[in-house]
Formats: sequence, structure tokens, C-alpha cells
Amino acid sequence: MNHLLLIEKRNAVLSRMGELLEEERANLKTVNQQDINNYSGDDLAMEKRLLVDDAKIDGMILSLQQLASQEDPVGMERFNFDHENGMKIINKTAAFGTIMIIYESRPDVTVEASGIAFKSGNKILLKGGKESLLSNLKIVELWHQALQENNIASEWVEYLNYNREETQSFLEKPTQKVDLIVPRGGEQLIAFVKKHATCPVIISGRGNNFVYVNKEADLKKALDIIINGKTSNISVCNALDKVLIDTNIENWEAFAKILIQELQHRNVTVLGDESISKMANVPQIESDLIWHEEFLDYKIVIGTTNSDQEAIDKINKYCGGHSASIITKNDTIAQEFMENVDTAAVYQNASTRFTDGGQFGLGGELAISTDKLHQRGPIGLQHLVTNKWYIYGNGQIR
Repeated sequence: MNHLLLIEKRNAVLSRMGELLEEERANLKTVNQQDINNYSGDDLAMEKRLLVDDAKIDGMILSLQQLASQEDPVGMERFNFDHENGMKIINKTAAFGTIMIIYESRPDVTVEASGIAFKSGNKILLKGGKESLLSNLKIVELWHQALQENNIASEWVEYLNYNREETQSFLEKPTQKVDLIVPRGGEQLIAFVKKHATCPVIISGRGNNFVYVNKEADLKKALDIIINGKTSNISVCNALDKVLIDTNIENWEAFAKILIQELQHRNVTVLGDESISKMANVPQIESDLIWHEEFLDYKIVIGTTNSDQEAIDKINKYCGGHSASIITKNDTIAQEFMENVDTAAVYQNASTRFTDGGQFGLGGELAISTDKLHQRGPIGLQHLVTNKWYIYGNGQIR
């Protein structure tokens, strides 16, 4: 099982998987509807992530087509050195081996994350949430069909239908070799995996993203960017949760009032720091702890600041290390902000909603890492590799 599949084989499986999703589109939606009917919670973000509609299936198929067309990330030369004693030393990218993906509620992960991990030469272990079990099992059935039609063992993609206790014991004492674990979900899931895993974990972290409206901002752009970041999709980690307004903006109160009205008009609950609360008559935050929170809901906190440095400090103190954006016409100030804010992605005059492997030209992502090792931000195909040294000698001894 640990031999590397030829790239032609891997691409054939990915292409066939795309065709099967198209063929089974209606069945997959029917099965997914059962998962939705069985879901008894009241978490709006969870429900949005759980749903498989035509747009989601289109996205899954597109990601597989893009993956099949990308070059092989395995075996790429990264370093080449000729030793004075005649040895040739080459460093090349290599597959990890087996990657375990633990995730909640998102059946599209069963396609997209598996596809990226499979394309980069790995065996896949999937542990999805119970709320999406039927959808996940249906998709894994299609993976197995695509593998078998290409004369490849179905064990290359394996679904672990474990409860919490079984998952914990597998993490602590794996019954098969696992080289890397990628948890995709909320903070509790990530903490659980970190606590119990015995192999490396890529932390696909939380959002809690900030927009800072600098004194030289184009306020129309600021308004559009904030509305988009907050309301276009509340259930994703690149959504916006916090806004800082520079009080050096001429008539900043008028801008803040318009912004708050526009948000409230879209059913967003607005909370403010002391000055925003007094000025716009919105509820004041009860404690500074809320600045740490990721909402995944129609909820936002707006605060004021009177300097760029104060904005940078506040973002670095409270954000999730994911994304931050500055709205300003001043490129020097923007560059200073972008160099000093400690997040995986930093923006000038654009929505944080773009932090995404597909949008960044990676053809999808396995996860968006807020760790600094071994890769930060969207983890695409080309990042899901380790490396290996090849040394060619002719009897050299040291």
C-alpha cells in the first residue's frame, strides 16, 4: 500500500471521480437531504456547511478537474549540489504516506481535501462528523468505484466511522501508520486532536478576522468590503468579525452610523466599544474577551482606534492569525500595516473572504493553516508534501 501511484493513475482516478459525481448528482442530493432532516441542532453555520446543493457539487467537480490538470507535486527537485568528492546530492519533494482528515459537517471536504491529499501521493483516512455521515459514505462509495475502475485498491481512501471515544483511542494508539493529521472544524475539534494525536497535526485555525478603516480610506470601498466580509457567507473561516475605525477620519461618526445601519439592515447584530455604543446607540461589549471570539453568525463588533500602531497592536493581540485587511489609499501606510500584522493573509482594500486556495490560484486547499510550520495560509497541492534527499555516490567514504 505504501508504493507511490503513478501520476497518470492518480489523475485518472480524480477525473473519474468528477464524472461519477455528475452521474450521481441527484442521488447525492437525496442522501444529503436525509442528513439535513436528521440534524436536530440549531446552528445556522453548521446547516450551511452540511448542505450539498448543485452549486456545491459543481464546486467539487471543478476542484477535481483542476487537480487532475495540475502537475505532480511529488518528485520535484528543490536543491541540487555536487560534492567535491564526486557525490551528487539532490533534494526532492515526497509524499507524506498516510494523511488523516478529521472534519465536521462539510461533505465537500470528503471530495476536495481527499482529492488534494490523493493527488499528492497519499493514502487517505477520513473521519467526518456524524451529522454528515450518509453524505460522506455516499461520496466514499464513489471514491472506491473510481479507484476500482482504475485497478487500484479501495484502501487508498478509507472512511473511519468512529464515535468520539473510538477516535480518541485511534489518535492515541493508531491501528495503522498515520504520518499527518489535518483537523477541519471548530476550536473544540482542533483542541481535541492536538491533545490526543501522536503524529504531526496541521492546525486549520479559526478566523476572527479584522478590517481596519484607516484615516485615508475610500469610505465607499470600506463599506462594501465590510458588508461583503460579514454577510456573504457567515459559516466560513474567512468571514469578518471585527472592524476598527480610525477616529482621525474626517467625520468618522457619520461613516460609522451609515455602516451600522447597513449592517443592521442585513440582520447583523452590531456591538460596539464604548465610543461606538454611545455615538450610535448600539449595545456595548461586556468585556474585552469578545475581541477574541469567532462568531460564525450574523454578529459583528465595531471599535475605534486613534492610530495605525494601536490598530496593529489590537489585531495582533486578539485575531486568530488568519486574515486582516486595511482600507487606505496610502500605500506606505498599507505596507507598514501588512508587514506588521501577524496573520497568514494580509490585505489592502479587499475583502478577507478571498483567503481561499481556489481564489489564490492553488486550485483548492486542504486546509487554511494558522500555524507557521510547515505551511501558513491555504495549503494547496504543492504544499502537501515533505521532502527526501537522494545521494548518488561511487564508493565514497567519510
